[in-house]
This record gives sequence, structure tokens and C-alpha cells, in this order.
Amino acid sequence: MKDIRICYVGDSFVNGTGDPEKLGWCGRLSAMSQSEDREITHYNLGVRRETSTDILKRWKHEVSCRFIDSEDTYVVFSFGVNDTVWEEGGVRVGLNESLASLENILLEAKESYPVIMIGPTPVNDAEQNERIKKYDEVYKEFCEEHFVAYLSIFDTLAANAIWGKEVSSNDGAHPYAKGYKLLAEIIYEWDTWWFKG
Repeated sequence: MKDIRICYVGDSFVNGTGDPEKLGWCGRLSAMSQSEDREITHYNLGVRRETSTDILKRWKHEVSCRFIDSEDTYVVFSFGVNDTVWEEGGVRVGLNESLASLENILLEAKESYPVIMIGPTPVNDAEQNERIKKYDEVYKEFCEEHFVAYLSIFDTLAANAIWGKEVSSNDGAHPYAKGYKLLAEIIYEWDTWWFKG
């Protein structure tokens, strides 16, 4: 049986904030990916309110110490929503700085591990969603140019009634269990996801 280690690195959406079952999409995705010949150990490294610049500072150490003496190691990144939060007259992290953090993270990470990036999710705020969509588009363009697999989920979730209902009835940003289950299923069905069946 293969010993598979996956680190999920990101923000509160990676953490699974709002999920009463405490699984989020990462826990569900790892469970869906488990098989008779594959034992998955997953590490949820999602931290609430963290931006791309916060994640840049910590990801390498947190990932490397969990992959000691492991060969089959994988890293999933997902962040960006917190960068677009409007505070004190501006966004928390401007688009150029956010892109620079993304670049530093992904280009270094892919030198050591198989890496994928999951784009930011929509929230229940039209103005912030315009910003999130723009960041998503820029992230995607960068990843395509540098051969990092990127899954844009913004439009799919923005059009999904389950996601919209759960986010709006929760805190305006995070879904409950059904929303995270939906997201896990979308990622699992993505052609680039490493582990099927």
C-alpha cells in the first residue's frame, strides 16, 4: 500500500470554517481519494484570515516538516479571498503584491513537490466578488504560463444554488457541510486531481 501525504495550505476555506462536521473540502477530498492500495495522510494547514503574504511566510517550513522521510508527497494551495477584503480604505493585499506572493510560493513549491492550486471562492458580497474574480483570472493566467495546474472554481460556485444558499445563511463567506461537499466533488472530478477511485 502506498503511503501518500498531502498538505493543504491556505486560509479559512481550506480550514473548513463553518462546516459543523469539521471536515471541510480537504477532509472530504482525502476521504474520497482513499483506496485499498493507497493510504492517505492529509494535513490541513488552513489558517483563518490569512492572506497570500501570510502564507508565503510559513508554507515551506510547515510543509517540509510534515514530509520528512516521505516519498509520495503532494501540496494543494488555495487562497486569495482574504487578499480582497476591504479594510481601512483599501484591500488587504493589492493585486500586484498578491500575484508576487503567488509566484514566490508556487515556483518554489513546484521544484520539490507535485503542486496544484485551487482558485478563490465567491462570497455573498457583489463588490468583493468583482475583486475575487479579477484575482482569480490573474492567478489562472500566471499558473498557465508557468505550468502549474489551476482550477478556477469561482464561476461554477457563483452559479450554484447550494453554495449561494449556504454562504448567505452562514456568515456571508463560508458554507456549511453541503457547500464543502460540493467543492470536494468538483475538485475530485477535475481531470488533474491525482487520486481517483
